[in-house]
Amino acid sequence: MVLHVPHSARAIPARVRAELLLDDRALERELDAITDAHTARLAAVAAEVSPTRPWQFVNRLSRLVVDPERFPDEREEMLAAGMGAVYTATTDRMALRRPDFDPAPLLDRYFHPYALAMTDLVAERLSAVGRVLIIDVHSYPAQRLPYELHGDGPRPPICLGVDAFHTPPDLVEHAAGVFADFGVGVNSPFAGAYVPLDFYGREPRVTALMVEIRRDLYMAEPGGPAGPGLDRLAAVLAALIAGVQ
Repeated sequence: MVLHVPHSARAIPARVRAELLLDDRALERELDAITDAHTARLAAVAAEVSPTRPWQFVNRLSRLVVDPERFPDEREEMLAAGMGAVYTATTDRMALRRPDFDPAPLLDRYFHPYALAMTDLVAERLSAVGRVLIIDVHSYPAQRLPYELHGDGPRPPICLGVDAFHTPPDLVEHAAGVFADFGVGVNSPFAGAYVPLDFYGREPRVTALMVEIRRDLYMAEPGGPAGPGLDRLAAVLAALIAGVQ
């Protein structure tokens, strides 16, 4: 079991910050909108109270540096919104980087090493125990943001992102049952689940589920503090973990 938390951080190295077109105030607003705030804490609390402690793989840098869950090439549909592996646009579709910006150095410095580390962890766990479940821990705003390509559908309290190859139906059924008191939807407004590319679409022993939590369940939007809902959600996430051991 690996709890993957890719979008919880706000940290941006100074060299990367210098490449962004936003002033400090606009950048803070963008970080409020795009960051899955408090999800690292949520995963940590869930891991702490879980009967069997899962691995945690947590991105310590903002997704405005690189987004490790995007395809690094033309397969990525979010390129249409300027949000491939390296974002060139903000959540409100304004310019984030210059039109001639070269993403290759950021991919080499941050994206590929992150992908390799996650790949190595999954490969090591496969070798040790024969199977791996990746639970992707995300959050999303109660109101649609302009960058969302599929934001016109339902926005349930809990959105389960599933993949046709990597997400077994019994896992979806179990997760839906665990989160039933909140209200659950599948693949809306966000779809799919993260699997390292070396295993994606080819290794059935690697299973994956994305858990998208609507932010008004546990925090003051857009970028405020966590509330008491976080501990309740962590306990339910721990129940999800316990049920798939």
